[in-house]
Amino acid sequence: MNMPSDIIIRAYRPADCPELLRLFFDTVHTVNARDYSPEQLDAWAGGRPDTEAWGCSLSEHFTLVAETSGIISGFGDIDNSGYLDRLYVHKDFQGMGIATALCDRLEMGHERITTYASITARPFFLKRGYRVVRENRVVRHGIELLNYFMEKTL
Repeated sequence: MNMPSDIIIRAYRPADCPELLRLFFDTVHTVNARDYSPEQLDAWAGGRPDTEAWGCSLSEHFTLVAETSGIISGFGDIDNSGYLDRLYVHKDFQGMGIATALCDRLEMGHERITTYASITARPFFLKRGYRVVRENRVVRHGIELLNYFMEKTL
């Protein structure tokens, strides 16, 4: 895994929100397509996100943004309790160590971290020392999605 030498990890800025929403939508609909049906992808990441709610949540959490050559290549956020809410890497920057770099910073200062990991993300978290606590089934817009509640103790 070769992380690009020009990657910058920085704090989230409210002006980032529209780009993070696009990255989220595009990542779900491309990277996660191998593990979820088109209906599930649409239920997970529909075309009309609540920009205001996302902006509030990202601002309230410790949120980091990865930039590579001036392009937002990923982002992640964690709350004060150690709940890792979101971690997404742009489809063109997968496998370059960006998620690892984000997680390394997001996990700092927490004794216990929890997350809901997709089928796609589960192997990444297992490699980082997380364990599956339980399978989780969530229903969004009448469509069931499988993910995993995972935790890591540092």
